[in-house]
Amino acid sequence: MFSRRQASSVRALAELSEAQRLRLALAAAGDVVYDWTPGDGVMQWTGEPSTHLGFGEASQYASDNGFHALIDEAAAEARLRLVLSPPADGGAFHLEYSLKTGGAPIWVEERGVCLLAADGQAERIVGLVRNITERKLREAHLSWAASYDEMTGHLNRLRLREKLAEHLEMKPTVERKPAVYCVVAIDDLAVVNETYGFDTADEVIVAVGRRLGEAAGAKCVVGRTAGNKFGLILDGCTSSEMAERMAALRAAARARVVPTHGGAVSVSVSVGAVALPQDARNSQEAMARAEEALDRAKVHGRDNFAAYSHSPQRESLRKRTVSIGDQIVTALAENRIVLAYQAIVDAKSGEAVSHECLVRIARPEGQIIAAGDFVPVAEQLGLIRRLDRRVLELTVEALHKHRGASLSLNVSGMTASDRPTLESYVAYLEAHADVAPRMVVELTETAALIDIEESMRFVSRVRALGAKVAIDDFGAGYTSFRNLQSLHVDMVKIDGSFVKGLADSRDNQIFVRTLVDLAKNFKLETVAEWVAEAREADILKAFGVDYLQGFYYGKPEIKEPWTL
Repeated sequence: MFSRRQASSVRALAELSEAQRLRLALAAAGDVVYDWTPGDGVMQWTGEPSTHLGFGEASQYASDNGFHALIDEAAAEARLRLVLSPPADGGAFHLEYSLKTGGAPIWVEERGVCLLAADGQAERIVGLVRNITERKLREAHLSWAASYDEMTGHLNRLRLREKLAEHLEMKPTVERKPAVYCVVAIDDLAVVNETYGFDTADEVIVAVGRRLGEAAGAKCVVGRTAGNKFGLILDGCTSSEMAERMAALRAAARARVVPTHGGAVSVSVSVGAVALPQDARNSQEAMARAEEALDRAKVHGRDNFAAYSHSPQRESLRKRTVSIGDQIVTALAENRIVLAYQAIVDAKSGEAVSHECLVRIARPEGQIIAAGDFVPVAEQLGLIRRLDRRVLELTVEALHKHRGASLSLNVSGMTASDRPTLESYVAYLEAHADVAPRMVVELTETAALIDIEESMRFVSRVRALGAKVAIDDFGAGYTSFRNLQSLHVDMVKIDGSFVKGLADSRDNQIFVRTLVDLAKNFKLETVAEWVAEAREADILKAFGVDYLQGFYYGKPEIKEPWTL
């Protein structure tokens, strides 16, 4: 129901003519309409154009000469051409132009139609004008943001790479001078984040970017390539000048503390550089080799520099890493990730009570690749999460297929420390909760300690499904009594490096016995890995170890043990 005031407004609107209602609608939309007769130069407007467009006096909009004086010359000429040569497609036209404010630009969009006289010239022109400044500013910002980093104002990674490509694609003439591309990383920015907060870290990034640009000089191209990294192209810098120029950049960064709202922050940077064009054929290679040099600089601590130098050994290692990475990705895509099963036996009876699932790659020709040949590369390239997920899927599949099987599987440190991946992992377990009671999920000791609270939640959720959780490589990390108690795991697997050669090492025997006693104190089952001979097995049994695993009891086999 309308109120009395609303009902009165509706009646008043109904009494207006169609033209009057149209004017009200246009005014509400911020548009103004003109009726222009070129013969006498008169322009009649609905509403007040100077108010709607935000510039000029009302009198200036009353004639075409006055209006043309307000707009840019190109637009004025285009409007005058409409009179002599109206558009052929029915007289409709569309223009965009700016007003000559002398200050911040005001942009205008004009759409209209020419009514033609017998001689083909425009006798009357009717059009609509609107202020599009906000849209133009938005478009300009989007265009700027496509090339520049919003925080620092320097080029973004994509545009910097294009600049590198432009330099390297120049013909080898005097036009292309020697240059250096370097990547500069702010040391320990994560510590600044943790100590002062992200806002302060952002202030540090902006300040360091500004200092680098000033120190490098006007001819230098600066871009932000990552959170704490900047890339610089130093045109005209030779390889012999490189060390000196990089020292100047480092000195500029650490010369004085950075004043921030969170307090004064001391800053240093590490630098990796590559000489152009001799040490990089393209922009991708230049960026990769500068990053490689930066990694070598960081090995020596904060505030260091390293230049790229070709190393056949390093290049061979890089190619091998890439090749293995390709094999992993292809194997995942072609379902050639397989499991090898190794028996875990009861120390008293010597009978297999479960099996550990170990990841392998099956080559197309049938050869099996051991985990040690590809897992380190998978961790380096971030592919280990996908392998962990595939091992989980294969383990669940095997448990569904063989109701009497009991299996254990590993969760890598990268999966355990990445919440989204871990959440997805647990969700998959929850979807197959019926087989969970026959599973043991092994979490390495070091991975469990990365984020103890996250590990506690993970262990709790897995155990709630009926699965057991084991701490793998027990003794290799620094688990405290409190951490071991708070994790609420079911068993520990003693690191095989302490079991290897156990019979001949008094120190290892003392250490392993201490680990077993510690586990018993917390009522945890124990598994000893890498058992290779009868003497080691006898010692471990005497210590009270519950389960044994190693080549003495069987090597990992691709063939499913329950089918043997």
